[in-house]
Amino acid sequence: MTRAAIAAPNALAAQAGMDVIALGGTVVDAAIAAQAVTYVTEPGIVSALGGAFVNVWPAGADPQVIDGNCEMPGRSAAPDRLGGGLRAIHLEYGGGITINAGAGSVATPGSFAAYGMAHERFGRAPWSDILGPAISVAREGFVLGQAAGHYLQLTGRLLWSFDEQTKAQHFAGDDPAGPGTRMVNTDLANSFETIAHQGISEIYTGSLGHSVADHVTSTGGLLGRADLAAYRPVCRPASRARLGDWDVALNPPPSIGGPVLTAMLRLIAERGMSPEALLQIQATVLGYRATHLDRASDLREAGAELLLALETTGLESLPTSQDTAHVSVVDSAGNACAITTSAGYSSGVTVPGTGLVLNNCLGEPELNRLGLHALPPGTRLASNMAPTTARSAAEGVTLAVGTPGADRITTALAQVIARHCVGGEELQAAIDAPRMHVELAPDGVRLHHEPDEAATAAALAAGVTDVPHEALDMYFGGVGAAYATEGGELVAAADPRRAAATAVS
Repeated sequence: MTRAAIAAPNALAAQAGMDVIALGGTVVDAAIAAQAVTYVTEPGIVSALGGAFVNVWPAGADPQVIDGNCEMPGRSAAPDRLGGGLRAIHLEYGGGITINAGAGSVATPGSFAAYGMAHERFGRAPWSDILGPAISVAREGFVLGQAAGHYLQLTGRLLWSFDEQTKAQHFAGDDPAGPGTRMVNTDLANSFETIAHQGISEIYTGSLGHSVADHVTSTGGLLGRADLAAYRPVCRPASRARLGDWDVALNPPPSIGGPVLTAMLRLIAERGMSPEALLQIQATVLGYRATHLDRASDLREAGAELLLALETTGLESLPTSQDTAHVSVVDSAGNACAITTSAGYSSGVTVPGTGLVLNNCLGEPELNRLGLHALPPGTRLASNMAPTTARSAAEGVTLAVGTPGADRITTALAQVIARHCVGGEELQAAIDAPRMHVELAPDGVRLHHEPDEAATAAALAAGVTDVPHEALDMYFGGVGAAYATEGGELVAAADPRRAAATAVS
C-alpha cells in the first residue's frame, strides 16, 4: 500500500489528505483534499474563490506547475465600471496596510480550475472522496484555530462586517469570531457537494458560477459570466535550479515568486547564507523585482528575462499575505505535490446562499503596481506564490515544500531550502532556524529578523534599519514540507510560527 507524508495548515486538513491516500488517492488528490478542508477551516486566511499553483513532480517524469492564478476580469463590463465597487480599508495587519475590498476587488478565481486539470492528469480518486472531508467538516462544524481566529478579530470590524452574509458567517454575536469558536458553514458544504457531483465546471459555467458572477456584477464589480467561462488553467514545465546534488523545481513565469526564489537560491549557492550574504542577496533580488517585475506589463517575459540574466550574463548583472495557505505531500513511490493558494486579504463579500467568500486580488496593493483595474481582461495577476518540489539523486530523496506569507514567501523558502538542501540541516531544524527578510521601504532598506545578534550586526554594518522581531514570528511565513527517501522513510515538518499539522501514514 502507498504511504504518504503531509504538511498542512491544520490537523483536519492533514487528516483529509491521509484519508484520501487510504482510499487509493494520489498525492495530488490528497493535497487538493487538504486545501478544500483549509478553505472551510481557515476563514479569512484563505477561501475557495481565489488562485492557486499546483507543483507536481511525478516519479519517473518531469516536474510540472499548473497555473490557476487569478485573472483580471471585465470582458463584458462597461468602461464606466472601472474603479467602482471598492472600499478602501486600513488593516492593522503586518504593520498596517490599506487594501481595497468590495465587489470591485474581485478577480477571476482559478484555484478549482487548476485542481481540475491536476486531477485529470495526476489524480485517481473520485471528487466525492476528495471533497468529502471538507463537506463533512463544513456541515458538522469545527473549532476555529489560532491563526484564523486572530486574523478575524484583527480585521473583522472593518473587513467582515459591511456585508450581511459575511458578517453572519464570521461573527459570534456582536464580535468577530475568535480562536476556539465553534463554527459551521452549511452553505459552503452544499456548494462543495454540488461541485463533487457536477464537476469543477459548475464554478465556471454552471449554476454556482452564474450566482458568483451575477452577485459581483450586481454589487458593482467587474467579474461577469464571460470571465468565468473563459478562464483556463495553464500547465507549464517547472523552472529548474541546481543546488549541489539537488534538482529544484519551481514556479515558472509569469509567476513572480518562482523566478525570485530561483535567483535567491542560485545566489545563496554561490555566496553562502551568512546574515551579511543573505541581506545582500535579498536586497539585490528584491530590488530587481521592484524595478523590473512589479511594474512589468508582461510578467512572463519579465520573469524569463530574470532567469536569462542568471544564466547568461552572470549573477552580478542584477541591480542592487498572511492570506495564503500551503500543503505539501509526498508518497513512498517518490511522487510529490506542493499547492499554494491565495484569496488575498478577502473582499469581505460572500455570494448569498453559497458560503463562498470572494477574493480581493485586485485590491492587493503589492500585486497591482501598475494601478487599480489597469490590466486588460484575461491577464494573469502577479503572484508571490512559489510551491516547490525537489529531488536529490545522491540522497535518494523527494521533497515538497512551500509557505504562505506574501512577499516573505520567497525569502522564507530560500532560507529553509538552502539550509536543508545545501547546509544539510534536518528539515525541521531548517524550518525552526531564525529568519530574516529585507523590506525595501519608501524611507530605505529595513532588515526584519528574529533574535540573532549576527543579523543585527549585519544591519548596522550595511547601514540599513534594524527591525528585530520576537522568536518564531508569524510575519516570516509558515513553511510546510515533507520528504520521502528511496528506502521508505517519510518525514513531514511544520512551522511553529503558525498553526499547522503534519501526518505520516
